[in-house]
Amino acid sequence: MDTAALLDLLKETAATVITPRFRALASEEVFEKSPGDLVTVADRESEVVITDALRAAYPEALILGEEATAADPSLLDAFATAEHSFTIDPVDGTKNFVNGSPDHAVMVSELRGSEVVRAVIWQPEHEVSWVAERGAGAYRNGERLAALTRDPDPAQVRGATSTILSTSAAPADLPPMQESWWCAGVDYPQLVIGTVDYLVYRRDWPWDHAPGSLLVTETGGHLSRLDGGPYEPRVVAGWLLAGGSQEIVDVVRPPIARTLASHE
Repeated sequence: MDTAALLDLLKETAATVITPRFRALASEEVFEKSPGDLVTVADRESEVVITDALRAAYPEALILGEEATAADPSLLDAFATAEHSFTIDPVDGTKNFVNGSPDHAVMVSELRGSEVVRAVIWQPEHEVSWVAERGAGAYRNGERLAALTRDPDPAQVRGATSTILSTSAAPADLPPMQESWWCAGVDYPQLVIGTVDYLVYRRDWPWDHAPGSLLVTETGGHLSRLDGGPYEPRVVAGWLLAGGSQEIVDVVRPPIARTLASHE
């Protein structure tokens, strides 16, 4: 399945399974996997459609879907050693979707070993696609995205997060962070087009971050753990920082790490 066909799969799935439920969900179509962690029939049904199509095209690959993993956490262990795998986030930004916000997305990434080699994000309500292939660049609706020139001055960098860092615990030596879009499939595109210069995440589930990570690296950006170690999408380890450049990551990582350590 080439990248164009993969994008078509996400578009068709959104058009037939997800969008008809947007702002039309019945109460019995929304569930809690855990307190505050929502899932809808659109999440579950769209993941099945995408999984079936990927399995037909790549019978040897491991398919790591968000909802399948919620039902069988051992899939994460298999994913950690898989030679060929895909991640699926069938409705990224489920809370936004439930609350009627257009800021949600459908996302798939392909990995060979620990490297993300393809990423496809479709934002159905915005009608925007974001596609990246390792070594071949990143594209918005088919138009190649250029690496942006960014000012690494600590007084000028703009960050976004959905964590305590956006409130009273924000690092004093950085400008206040704005609240993120609560959807990785929107956050990462906003980073690569320059709306913000960096993102901070408390959780690093691979279906959330593997797609966006390739968009970032293919446009000159960098991802890092707060201890300075590299991002490895097959390792679930917690805090994650994505920046529009290596310089920006190097500037913001120390004060963010110090602030978080002071609040533990």
